[in-house]
Amino acid sequence: MINALIRPANTLTAAVSFLQSTFTGRAVIKGMPVSAGIELTNYCNLNCPECLSGSGMMKRSRGYMNPDLFTRIITELKPYLYSLNLYFQGEPMLHPGFFSFLGKCREINTIVSTNGHFLSQENAERMVKSGPGRLIVSLDGMDKETYSGYRVKGDFLKVTEGIRNVADAVKKHRSPLKLEIQFLVNRFNEHQIPEAKKFARMVNAGLKLKSMQIISRTGFDKWLPERRRFRRYEIRNNEYAIKSSLPDRCARLWFNPVITWDGKVLPCCFDKDAEFIMGDLNEDSFREIWNGPKYRSFRKSILTGRSMTDICRNCTSGLRGVTY
Repeated sequence: MINALIRPANTLTAAVSFLQSTFTGRAVIKGMPVSAGIELTNYCNLNCPECLSGSGMMKRSRGYMNPDLFTRIITELKPYLYSLNLYFQGEPMLHPGFFSFLGKCREINTIVSTNGHFLSQENAERMVKSGPGRLIVSLDGMDKETYSGYRVKGDFLKVTEGIRNVADAVKKHRSPLKLEIQFLVNRFNEHQIPEAKKFARMVNAGLKLKSMQIISRTGFDKWLPERRRFRRYEIRNNEYAIKSSLPDRCARLWFNPVITWDGKVLPCCFDKDAEFIMGDLNEDSFREIWNGPKYRSFRKSILTGRSMTDICRNCTSGLRGVTY
C-alpha cells in the first residue's frame, strides 16, 4: 500500500521546483515525476505515413520491453505517479506480456492508447478487468476508404467492432474505464467529424479531435486540414512552422518523462527517435538519472532557448487555439 501523503507532497515539491526554475532561469529539480510514459514496444502492425514507427523513418532499434525492467521501473516510480501512459511509439498490445504489465499498474491511473486491431471480445473483457483508467482507440475515418487512407494496412470494420466490444464489456461489468475515440483530423476526414461524434455517442465513448502531426517535409500540403483550428502549423518565412512561440519553459521536463522499451529515459513524448537520451535504466536508477547532470543541462537549455531544440518543432505545449 502506498503512503497516501507521498503523491501530493511530491506533486507540490515538483511544482515549486518548476516555478522556481521558470522564474530564475536556473534548472532546479526537486521531487520525482507525477506522470510518465512507458513504451512496451516500438513495433507496429500499421504503416501510417506520418508516424515515425509505422512509416519506417525511425532510426532507433526495435524491440519489446523486458518484464524484469518493467517491474523495476514500476517499483521505483509507483509511489509518486498519479498517471501512467502505457504507450509511446508502436502498438502496445503487440507485446506478448501486455496484460501482465497492465496488471502491475493497478495503483496508478493507467492510460492505454491502441490502434484497436486487437480488441477481440476476449481482449476487451481482459482490458476492462485489468483496471486501466482510460482506453484511447484511434479511429481516423468513418468508412473503409477514408480510414485506410492514413491507417495503412488498417481494418476499419475490425477497429469499430473492437470499440463496440470494449463498450459492451464496460457496460457488462459496470466498469469505470473511460473509453475514448481519438480522431486525427486531416484533409481527407475532417468532413466526417459529425459522423465520428455520432458513433462516439452510440458506444458511450468520449471523442478527442486531435491535430495532425507532420514529420515528413512533403506531408504538409497533403495532410493538413482546411480548417485552421485543426492545424498546429502555419506558414512562416515560406515554411511550415509550429504555431507556438515556443516559450522558454516546458513543464514536461519536471513532470512527464518517457521511457523506451530498452530502458532509455527521454525528456518527453516528442523525442520519438530518442535523440536526447537522459540515461539508461539498465545502468542507473531513475532517480539518479532524473537528478543527474545530463537532465539538468537539458532543462537549462530549454529555459534559455527552447526554440533551438529540434524535438520542440511538433510540441503542443504552450500552443493555444488549436485542437491538440
